[in-house]
This record gives sequence, structure tokens and C-alpha cells, in this order.
Amino acid sequence: MRRIAGAGIAAAAVLSLAACGGEEEAAPSGDSGSQPGSSSMPSSSASSAPSSDAAAGGDGVTTVEDPYGPGCAQVPTEGPGSVGGMVSDPVATAASNNPLLTKLTAAVGATNLADTLNSQEGITVFAPADPAFDALGPKFDELAAAPDQLAPILQYHVVGKRYDRDGLVEAKTVESLNPAGGPLKIEGEGENMTVNGAKVLCGNVPTANATVFVIDTVMTPGANS
Repeated sequence: MRRIAGAGIAAAAVLSLAACGGEEEAAPSGDSGSQPGSSSMPSSSASSAPSSDAAAGGDGVTTVEDPYGPGCAQVPTEGPGSVGGMVSDPVATAASNNPLLTKLTAAVGATNLADTLNSQEGITVFAPADPAFDALGPKFDELAAAPDQLAPILQYHVVGKRYDRDGLVEAKTVESLNPAGGPLKIEGEGENMTVNGAKVLCGNVPTANATVFVIDTVMTPGANS
């Protein structure tokens, strides 16, 4: 798995991704209330908050008892950015309140994808934590000023089906919303599960319409193809 560093790059994002838009502008925006851009993400109604019964059904829905990983200690224990606070919000809104995902929130804002992410019915978001975006250096600002290049990267972090950790391990590979980037490879299991080599810092995080895995790397489309 390679980190993106200083190369031209053709998302969501998942992920927020999420770990996390306003009008397009040359610098990232933290506003999670943007209108969808030209992304080809399908739109559907957001689902209701996760429940223990749903999680037991194997549909990828998790509960507030399920998050794991060393990064979870950095998530607030109360308020909108806590696991309990995120569970009832759609994923882009939930990510915008999480202190691990401020750069992802800015990236989602720069590409006007917040409303698109929030409207999905059931997705998985691999959300790079802030240090993963920091590793891009000045390239992050360059990408934020070029939404057409940034959006496919974010899409590569979003899967159009909801998975929990066990479901991902069983699947072994999953397709992102940027199929041209190649499949996402799941390796390891339990606390050691990785996605295209990216380590999970805090996984199985529930939101109203997505299961979120905060990861330590911005994944490169095509790196594993």
C-alpha cells in the first residue's frame, strides 16, 4: 500500500469518508452541509440509527459497544463527536464532529460530497485520520483546489455496501465507489485487520447510514491493481 506523496492524483469518501461541503473553493472547507458535486455516487434515503438486533443480522451495522482500536481513545466520550453522538447522524455529519477527521471533513467539503454521502442508505467508509492527510504535505491543499482530482480519491475510500469488521474479513476484497481504482484488499483479522495495507485506528464505528473505519493512510487508487 502506498501513501500519496507529491504525485498527481485522479471520492467520496467515503471517507467525510468518513473518520468525517459548502461551495467549491481553493482551500478545504469544514462545512458538512454542501450540495453534491459531479460525483457518480448513487443517492438514496439515509437509514435509521443502528440497533443491536440489526448488528446480529450480519448486515454490517454496528452499535456503540463495537468500536475497537488504539485510536478510539482519542474519540470524545460525550457530545456530538462521541461514538454515542455519531450513531444517530449520517456519516458526513458524524465525521465532521469527530476530532480525528477534520482533514477528511475539509476534503469532503472541497468536493461538495457531504450531502451525497449523507444520502446513502448503507455504506462502509474507510476514513483517513488527520495525520494521514498531513503526510501529503502541500499536496493536500493542491488537491483541495482540484475537486475533480480529489473526488475519485475519496470515492476509493467508500464501499457501496455496509460491512462490519467480520464481514470485511470474510469478504477478503471489496469494491469501492471508484471501481477504476481496483478492489480493496482486506488482510489479517481481529485487531490486526488492514485495508490495502492501511491499519485500522478505530473501527466498527456506527453512524446512521454507515460503518466507519478510521485508518492511518490515504489510500491510492490503483496501488494494488
